[in-house]
Amino acid sequence: MNTKQIIVAVLGMIFRVAVAVFAIVIVYKGAVMAYDYGYRVFQETPVAEKPGTDVSVEITVGKSALQIGEILEAKGLIRDAKLFYIQNLLSHYKDKLRAGNYTLNTSMTMEEMMEIMSAQEPDEAAQDNENQ
Repeated sequence: MNTKQIIVAVLGMIFRVAVAVFAIVIVYKGAVMAYDYGYRVFQETPVAEKPGTDVSVEITVGKSALQIGEILEAKGLIRDAKLFYIQNLLSHYKDKLRAGNYTLNTSMTMEEMMEIMSAQEPDEAAQDNENQ
C-alpha cells in the first residue's frame, strides 16, 4: 500500500465519520424539537398571568381553526397559531368553533378560549366567563 492509497483511505474514513455525526446531530435536534412541540400541545400556558388583559375578537363565518388561531396570535392571545390548530384537532371542540364577537383574556388557556368560542351563543359565553 503506498502513501496515496493510505491518504485516500483516511480521508474516506473521515468523510464517513463526519456524515454519521451530522446525521446523528440532525436526528437529535429533530427529536428535541418534536418533543418540545408535543409537550406544548398538552401543557401550553397562557400568554399572561391573571388578571391578564381583555381583548375583543371577531370571528367571521367560514374561518378554519388555523385561521382562528392566526387571528388569536395576531391579537396577542396565543403564542402559536399552529399549536392552537393542533390542540383544536385533539380536543372535543373540533369542528365546534363558531363565528361571533368574543371577549377573551390573555390569561386564558387555548382550551378555555375554545370552550367560549364553541358555546351556543357567543355573547352569552363571553358574559359567563366575565362573571367567573
